[in-house]
Amino acid sequence: MNRIFGTSASKKPKPSLQDAITSTDSRMASVEVKIKKLDGELARYKDQMSKLRNGPGKNAIQERAIRTLRQKRMYESQLAQLTQQTFNMESASLATENLRNTMATVDAMKQANKELRKQYGKIDIDKIESIHYDMEDLLEQANEIQESLGRSYAVPDEIDEADLQAELDALELDEEEEGASYLTDLNRAPDFVDEAPVELGETEAKEAVRTTA
Repeated sequence: MNRIFGTSASKKPKPSLQDAITSTDSRMASVEVKIKKLDGELARYKDQMSKLRNGPGKNAIQERAIRTLRQKRMYESQLAQLTQQTFNMESASLATENLRNTMATVDAMKQANKELRKQYGKIDIDKIESIHYDMEDLLEQANEIQESLGRSYAVPDEIDEADLQAELDALELDEEEEGASYLTDLNRAPDFVDEAPVELGETEAKEAVRTTA
């Protein structure tokens, strides 16, 4: 029976929308070629009529030009129809593609929603709040420990700023006196020197006088 009547698998697949667009574009290209050919013929007829005087010859060429022009108009009308068909099919193809993308997005969102529900079902809000409260207690204890370790010992609570300034002025005065005393000691001659120092030029002159005498 299958050999006689065939099977459904032997049927040709139906053309897709993209196949129809490709076929229409091919037909449009063929019509455009024909229109360009007719434009060439019309230009040739126009040139011939410009060189002829009124008469049977010019009238015959004019009739050919009119038939060619009618044929051109027919192809132009067909080209306009094919162009509109292509535009409609491309619009339908774009709408179909957008619908597919929308459906894919919806499916992805459904899957994500399912996963979120599954994951959130494993979370216990009470446990999270308990952990939060425990963390607050631990942080409070840590702050108390830090405050206890940073406590000062044997330091009066109130310190007079005037006393501190007076002590600072006294320290500066002591440093100035020590500096002046140090400079005085540098200018004073050592204790082991009996006579004042003599310049080198005077000593040499005395030695020279003694030698001459």
